[in-house]
Amino acid sequence: MREKDGWYEAMAATRAKYGIPISSQLAIMRQESAFVHDARPPRTYFLFIPTGRISTAYGYSQALDGTWDHYQKSTGNRWADRDDFDDASDFIGWYTSITHRRYGVPFRNVRDHYIAYYVGHGGYGRGKWKSNDWLLKIAAKVQRYADNYYDQLSACEDEFR
Repeated sequence: MREKDGWYEAMAATRAKYGIPISSQLAIMRQESAFVHDARPPRTYFLFIPTGRISTAYGYSQALDGTWDHYQKSTGNRWADRDDFDDASDFIGWYTSITHRRYGVPFRNVRDHYIAYYVGHGGYGRGKWKSNDWLLKIAAKVQRYADNYYDQLSACEDEFR
């Protein structure tokens, strides 16, 4: 927070608007993009010829094209950019608020919010992820990130307000 001007304000605004803690936003962003503004999935190749990417994920939030379009239409924020931190934070808040409303997942339960984020709301509702050991392991790691960020912010958040 000390290094990135405006990040705290953006995430505090998202927290106020949607209810998702800053620590949860940070944890999801860390897992998805490692805080790289223009992160993309790796390219695929046929022999030595690039053939595209494995998905359309992009930016801090790694939002897919279709989900980002839905976010822009749903929020009226048609100028939002996936490589803009404020917009990525708002997107995560918007997405997790849907998960919270549909499935009753508490905002501090970042494990389940991350699973829904990764597999989509429909996939989360169908529950097929419950047998995906890889995803459960990653989601547990995201929860640990959130818990660590929560502890860190509890100790110093007053200086950012």
